[in-house]
Amino acid sequence: MMADKSDWEERAAKEVKGRDLTWHTPEGIDVQPLYTAEDAEWLDPGMPGFAPFTRGPYASMYTGRPWTIRQYAGFSTAEESNAFYRRNLAAGQKGLSVAFDLATHRGYDSDHSRVVGDVGKAGVAIDTVRDMEILFDQIPLDTMSVSMTMNGAVIPVLAFYIVAAERQGVSQDKLAGTIQNDILKEFMVRNTYIYPPEPSMRIVSDIIAYTSANMPKFNSISISGYHMHEAGATAVQELAFTIADGKEYAKRAMEAGLDIDAFAPRLSFFWGIGMNFFMEIAKMRAARALWHDVMDGLGAQNPKSKMLRTHCQTSGVSLQEQDPYNNVIRTTIEAMAAVLGGTQSLHTNALDEAIALPTDFSARIARNTQLVIQEETGITNVADPLGGSYYIESLTAALVEKAKAMLDEVEAAGGMTAYVASGAPKAAIETAAAAKQARVDRGETVIVGVNKYRRDEEDDIDTLDIDNHAVRASQIARLEKVRAGRDEAACQAALDALREGAQQGMSPRAGGDLPQQSAKPNETPASAGVHNLLALAVDAARHDATLGEISKAMEDAFGRYDTVPTPVRGVYAAAYAGDPRYEQVLDGVEAVERRLGRKPKIMVAKMGQDGHDRGANVIASAFADMGFAVVSGPLFQTPEETRDMALAEDVDAIGASSLAAGHKTLIPELIGHLREAGRADIKVVAGGVIPPADYDFLREAGVQGIYGPGSNVVECAADVLRLLGHNMPPADGDAETAE
Repeated sequence: MMADKSDWEERAAKEVKGRDLTWHTPEGIDVQPLYTAEDAEWLDPGMPGFAPFTRGPYASMYTGRPWTIRQYAGFSTAEESNAFYRRNLAAGQKGLSVAFDLATHRGYDSDHSRVVGDVGKAGVAIDTVRDMEILFDQIPLDTMSVSMTMNGAVIPVLAFYIVAAERQGVSQDKLAGTIQNDILKEFMVRNTYIYPPEPSMRIVSDIIAYTSANMPKFNSISISGYHMHEAGATAVQELAFTIADGKEYAKRAMEAGLDIDAFAPRLSFFWGIGMNFFMEIAKMRAARALWHDVMDGLGAQNPKSKMLRTHCQTSGVSLQEQDPYNNVIRTTIEAMAAVLGGTQSLHTNALDEAIALPTDFSARIARNTQLVIQEETGITNVADPLGGSYYIESLTAALVEKAKAMLDEVEAAGGMTAYVASGAPKAAIETAAAAKQARVDRGETVIVGVNKYRRDEEDDIDTLDIDNHAVRASQIARLEKVRAGRDEAACQAALDALREGAQQGMSPRAGGDLPQQSAKPNETPASAGVHNLLALAVDAARHDATLGEISKAMEDAFGRYDTVPTPVRGVYAAAYAGDPRYEQVLDGVEAVERRLGRKPKIMVAKMGQDGHDRGANVIASAFADMGFAVVSGPLFQTPEETRDMALAEDVDAIGASSLAAGHKTLIPELIGHLREAGRADIKVVAGGVIPPADYDFLREAGVQGIYGPGSNVVECAADVLRLLGHNMPPADGDAETAE
């Protein structure tokens, strides 16, 4: 206590506290240079395993059992992914975490014309139950916990998993694991949705109802802040919006007739863990306190309903293409934060994931990072070792306070579904992302090896390349075999039943209101019965309906959701006010405008089924602030659609954003279509997760500028001006280009 300190200790504390060294975080929290007992004397974090669970959901925490080591993985075919899983399990991994390709996420079979460049590229392709059987071959589903990151096509994927287990001889009540099933965050950041919000929320409720009745060991939803984190959200935004999502799902399940204590113990969460070490630890502690209060307010009685249990993943957006071995250090720091914050399972990213899918070499380092922390550090010997830290407790309290204020805003807007529909959370996250990128570009936020301590020459590293054409061909062959061997009449009857079940309770317009059901607590709800979409899809899967067919049956009732990005404005202009290099770019834009008689026009395009639009939105926002006329293309365009829009808008350049490894297929196809249309003069540049080994391929295809992770956005704009014929002066730290 301060009263027991010697005079010199008190003088030192006052001197440090009196200096103007306060750190003003992006969350709006003022972090002092020193914390003492006085800062935390009013705080009582309680004990691990006891309400409000700030110090952890279990009393013993890792002293009883360490967290589950998971590696989020899936690529190419089911055969390749299965072999990768089995190697990892033999090397110490404890649970599976399945990554699906984007065609699967968006409800398309591999033979669909819209997914030519997406099959097998950013995850495993799953078209039928047969694919799922192969994926889990020789992996006992009665003992192996399986986590599946799936939201849009969640109904067919979960149905395939259930039927694959049946064919393995494993009943539903034995299945353990988690399905993400978190659609609200898809409308905010990740965008792998299929249906409009209301029918999508019905799907969430139906899955909760079905799993509560039939799969007592299975987590029906993983409420995800991770993708908000990756999209640029602050810790407060990630906390508040994720907790609000969870509250909305719980309320919808209760409206569908479920007793809150019948399903809430199986809800789980998923956080992204970034480089602000203590903030991330405090974020997880604050989340548990917030969730306890939310569930208490909804009337939960079972203590397990009020425990926030969570999976964590180290940040992908913190990984850098430059000096990539630094990514091992970043992942280790983030993994330590997740563990000290009290996670129940953890995925550690591989060092090469800023530019490609992980190799066996990089995945082993990522997995061993967790093994070393578990086995060599002594961290597992004490429950919540940072509990009582003056700084940690103060930071936790500050996050709770700010997140509660944001939760009140959501409630005032009518709940999270209405708040998402308003566009407010998406705009807030995009503003935070643009502000963060501006701080990095200006050097205010240091990224070692990127904007400070940059190497003269980068090391080459081996990356994994997927032959998209070969994977798609193999998937199509299996699809044809499955279709040829099934009872077609029975399959179509099951799909008709699913289509009719989806239409039940819907208004005539696509995406109508949710059906209202009135089962009483402790009764099997109507949503688990005859019109339950998961139950109907399981029956269709037993008759070998494909993922695309099951998705299309529901789309016939619900419609397919679409939206056009609306990037924020003004963030870069404010951040760069008075900056000489920024002023040079503004002058360059004006010079090109005088020459053309109009503003230089750039289209920011997202082709394929990749919905991660953080980078595209940051570019659109920054270029608009710098004076370009910016056309934001809708998500999920084909190369033909991008060409048509570019021609209709008469753009000077197209910036193709690629984060899901489709660049070698989609971008050359776009350039070919432009040439066929007689518009080879339209410059095509590419940005995103593109391995340096692919640069020459893209240059030969006609790409004139390539901007990987870590590129300075202002210098990217300067480079585009050069491509448009302006004699832009060079600057230190110029953008990497393919000129």
